[in-house]
Amino acid sequence: MLKLTWPQVAAWRVRRHYLDQRLPAGNMLGVVSRLCGLHAQVLSSAVLTLWARVEELDRYAVQRALWQDRTLVKTWAMRGTLHLVPSDDLPLWHAALTTSRRYRKPGLWRRFGLTLEELDRLTESIGDALSGSVMTREELAQKVGQLTGSRKLAAKVGYGSWGTILKPAAMTGRLCFGPSVGQRVRFTRPSSWVVSLAPSMDSEAATAIVTRRFLSAYGPATYHDLARWWGGGGVSTARQWIAALGEEVRSVDLAGEQAWMLAVDAQEARDLPPIRSVRLIPAFDQYVIGASRHAEHLLPGDLRSRVYRQQGWISPVLLVNGFIHGVWHQEKIKGSRVDAVIEPFLKVPAWTRSGAEEEAERLAAFLGGTLRVVWKK
Repeated sequence: MLKLTWPQVAAWRVRRHYLDQRLPAGNMLGVVSRLCGLHAQVLSSAVLTLWARVEELDRYAVQRALWQDRTLVKTWAMRGTLHLVPSDDLPLWHAALTTSRRYRKPGLWRRFGLTLEELDRLTESIGDALSGSVMTREELAQKVGQLTGSRKLAAKVGYGSWGTILKPAAMTGRLCFGPSVGQRVRFTRPSSWVVSLAPSMDSEAATAIVTRRFLSAYGPATYHDLARWWGGGGVSTARQWIAALGEEVRSVDLAGEQAWMLAVDAQEARDLPPIRSVRLIPAFDQYVIGASRHAEHLLPGDLRSRVYRQQGWISPVLLVNGFIHGVWHQEKIKGSRVDAVIEPFLKVPAWTRSGAEEEAERLAAFLGGTLRVVWKK
């Protein structure tokens, strides 16, 4: 069995995430696809995830891709969390997400006063209501009521600001986000919003592609790693998905634990030369999210709570050679001046300090302001 160390794996993942050498401008959609979408609970963090990987990224490129070009789509996906995915990939994700059992548990919907049969009726009516339209939640609730003749179902759509009731519609391709009006979020149907949406896919073929993509960006991975990232079927599903790839995957010994990689990647991971890279990556960065189950191997001590915080918040981190060597945040001081406050976990060598300060200068240029680095002990 091929044996790998964590420094080798960190170097390989940094390369796969374009965190050693950024891609030229114009490769934004390719990056989003490689990373299996971008976490979009905080849209500014998704923008900075791309900034960390794409050279000369335009500050408004993501907004244009979402609301003008429609080449990116905002929707609920893995783990039921908000993501940005390329429009061309939507049929892939919808086909894979329809296999998820996350929102097929009767106990969950009993808390909402719904049976699974009522949920299916509601989900279908949401898609019908949004076809050819862009609606606020209140407008959607009213239309659902008209289509179903059910005040109960209309009330479920309009209740509160939580997205749970809408997620089954998103995962089955009936709902995505449209452009907001002020602070009011709006929704639409992907087939109405995306120009020339590709045909639907077979779910088995889709889950195979998703598994390949996950392993190509986040491998080597255990069954538990894949299960946590996907969040829709547990370890047994992850085991089936990896097994379905047959000889495309191989097991590796990662510091004494069995993990899985695509066979074409394993040798490269072993033979990569040592790297030197420093990046300031944002909150909810995909590199950190993908490492959530085994982050202790990338941290210099018992510091997990500094990165993976309460209520699902993921801190911005100082990434050095693929290892998490600190956290950082922005503090607005006055006008357009911002401090980048870096809290290192280790003593910072000169080359790391210099690299982080270069990153901060690049961030200031991207944000259109002035930025000072503050090292906090």
